[in-house]
Amino acid sequence: MVGAKGRMGSHVVDAVNGAQDMQLAFALDAGDDLMRITPENTDVVVEFTVPSVSLDNVLALVKRGVDVVVGTTGWTDERLAKVTAALAEAPRDDQAVFIAPNFAISAVLADYFAKVAAPYFESAEVIELHHPTKVDAPSGTAIHTARAIADARKAAGLGAMPDATETDGGSRGQVVDGVHVHAVRLRGLNAHEEVLLGNAGEQLTIRADSFDRISFMPGVLLAVRKVADGGHAGLTVGLDKFLDL
Repeated sequence: MVGAKGRMGSHVVDAVNGAQDMQLAFALDAGDDLMRITPENTDVVVEFTVPSVSLDNVLALVKRGVDVVVGTTGWTDERLAKVTAALAEAPRDDQAVFIAPNFAISAVLADYFAKVAAPYFESAEVIELHHPTKVDAPSGTAIHTARAIADARKAAGLGAMPDATETDGGSRGQVVDGVHVHAVRLRGLNAHEEVLLGNAGEQLTIRADSFDRISFMPGVLLAVRKVADGGHAGLTVGLDKFLDL
């Protein structure tokens, strides 16, 4: 576990220790030496740190020849491309890196349902709500959802969504592939996402709420098991790939 003392990492340590089919090799945090990790003592590394160090951690671990499950957010296309390039030069042909925008099963299903529903609605917007100590906005989950909606609309041959706004001072949120994404940071929240889809005279709301970080642990353990079992060489993004949806 890399990031073992963090808000998420400490829960992962407890989850791994509580799993009968897993054994914790190392619990590392900032300042600890990643070079202690080798294929001989570690099957899968779980990386939950911060965006500013996550890429370097993942690249270093790929060079070490170990598989990695990443929960840190803030992944851009450019950063993902660097991981793909590193895997092409990895010590093992079957080496795997898995990155999850979200490990909560409810959030993954909400993302999937939004993608299924998107072609049937004229308008769609995403609202994500998190605690005020979250360092990135919008969340990786919301960006992933917006891109899924945009891809589904494009595949269905739909054009741009209606929006007569001329000047908004930023209140319309960040636009991700044509989909407006709004971020709320509020004390008392944990991790929440709402997708609004609308037609004339009707609206569909898809909402996922994670009230406690423990809700992410079944998804983390699922990803570790899938990666450890093999058959997922290269870079995989999104827990939906492991849910047989």
